[in-house]
Amino acid sequence: MSETGLVPLALLAGLWLGYFLLHSALASLAVKRRLTGRWPGLAPRYRLLYNGLATLLLLPILWLMWRFPGPMLWQWRGAWGWLADGLALAAIAGFLWTLRYYRGMDFLGLAQWRRGEQSIADTEDFCLSPLHRWVRHPWYALGLVLIWSRDMSGSWLVSAAAISGYLLVGSWLEEQRLCRQFGARYAEYRRRVPGLIPRPWRHLSREQASRLVGGEPVGH
Repeated sequence: MSETGLVPLALLAGLWLGYFLLHSALASLAVKRRLTGRWPGLAPRYRLLYNGLATLLLLPILWLMWRFPGPMLWQWRGAWGWLADGLALAAIAGFLWTLRYYRGMDFLGLAQWRRGEQSIADTEDFCLSPLHRWVRHPWYALGLVLIWSRDMSGSWLVSAAAISGYLLVGSWLEEQRLCRQFGARYAEYRRRVPGLIPRPWRHLSREQASRLVGGEPVGH
């Protein structure tokens, strides 16, 4: 690859890094408190504006990937192509199926805006969807399957590596918050269920998940 061809890829990596740093900073409780302390009327709209800004800031990254794809590194063909596409479709289906277990309006920030909610702390309940019985971060796991099952150009490889790194770091940071929020209950869940890669010998039965959500001893 020529030196000129490396410049867009380096720029792409820098844009992803800046995006993730800003995304994490704006999601932190300290930044939320500072911004809403300065502008109190921002609190009910914070989540909605946060999601909107995250979407807008993705546009220049996606444009750069489209405009400068870089060399094609590998493509899935034949049986491997069918397998890759099947995994991608399964991941998309998994995303859609799990939506029923999330409060979509709260996730988008519309519910907080409509209620005029002033609290900026995360107040979600401890609940476990069927996929949460197998991995602690099903959306992250499905996202990894989706991005690594695509044909790999230079720009896609940079993006896949950047997103994977962010999901690994993000899952660790999220777990620190969940451990503080739910204490021993989440520690028990963390001990029994893997983070991103399912393992058949480490999962919760439906009954065990129900007990854990209810704060009861899980048993064996």
